[in-house]
This record gives sequence, C-alpha cells and structure tokens, in this order.
Amino acid sequence: MTLKMAPDEKLLDFFAPILGRISDDEYRARAAEVLLWVHETFPELGVQIAWNQPMFTHHGTYIIGFSYASKHLSVAPEQAGINHISQELDKQGISYTPNLFRLPWTQEPPYELIRRVIAFNIEDKAEITSFWR
Repeated sequence: MTLKMAPDEKLLDFFAPILGRISDDEYRARAAEVLLWVHETFPELGVQIAWNQPMFTHHGTYIIGFSYASKHLSVAPEQAGINHISQELDKQGISYTPNLFRLPWTQEPPYELIRRVIAFNIEDKAEITSFWR
C-alpha cells in the first residue's frame, strides 16, 4: 500500500511497526528523523512498507528504502543511485555495497547526499513504470 500524507506525526504512526523493532531509543529517534526529513523534503513521494522496510515511491516506482542494523542505518537507492553517488561515498568514507550505503548511528546523516540520490532517482526513473529498474 502506498500512501500520501501530510509531513507530520501520521508518518511516524504509519512506520511505527518498523520503528518499534529498533530497541535503542536514540537509534529509533534517528531513524524517525531521517524518515521525517525525506517526507518533508520530498512531499510528492508516496510511503509504503515492503519487505519489512520503510520505502518511498514516485508514480509507483521505488525511489529509496531504509533498513536498520545494530550499528547502522542502511540507505538503499538501487544500484544506479549508488553508482551516481559512489565518488562522494568514497570521499566521505561511507561504507557501501552495489545496492546500499551504511550510516553509523553515531554520526549525523549526510542529508545533502541523501537529497541528491533521491532527486537523481526521481529524475532517472521518470519514465519507468515498474517498481524496480
């Protein structure tokens, strides 16, 4: 299910089942902060939960998703998104795989980098009608 909603606490209510699985209060607050930031920065995106992860979509196609581990928040913009920002990930010393990058809970999220990869995916997937590339 994809929803459009106002950027407020309704978003956190929607994602509560996922956020509730993060046992550390600070990490849960950081995860909520990132989700709210994405929703406030890109209000045109739909939100959904799939594969037990919060995701943001645009015209039915996947834009970005998040998952949570004990030591980091994973940001998954698909491989094309990673390729688009890989030099900056290297420059900032951010760990990544072909499909996601990892943000340690103890560090401030690189919001400008997240903004750039979301904007890239929205533009790059403008004509894509499937969920994945």
